[in-house]
Amino acid sequence: MQGLWRLFVFLGAALVVLGLVLRFGSGRLGWLGHLPGDLRIGDSVYIPLATCAVISVVLTLVFNVLARLFGR
Repeated sequence: MQGLWRLFVFLGAALVVLGLVLRFGSGRLGWLGHLPGDLRIGDSVYIPLATCAVISVVLTLVFNVLARLFGR
């Protein structure tokens, strides 16, 4: 229970950083959502398979590094 507040502080800070990156860095992330492997069917259906895979790999690496840093 004692480490729970650290988790909430970390998640809050991560959401703030993510929001800032998406707000001010969206021009640099223009390729995100337009990767080969993202399916677009007409104008109404969009399935971002490759984008989800890239985000999953990046988040897995980040969380593994953080887990090693915090000794868990």
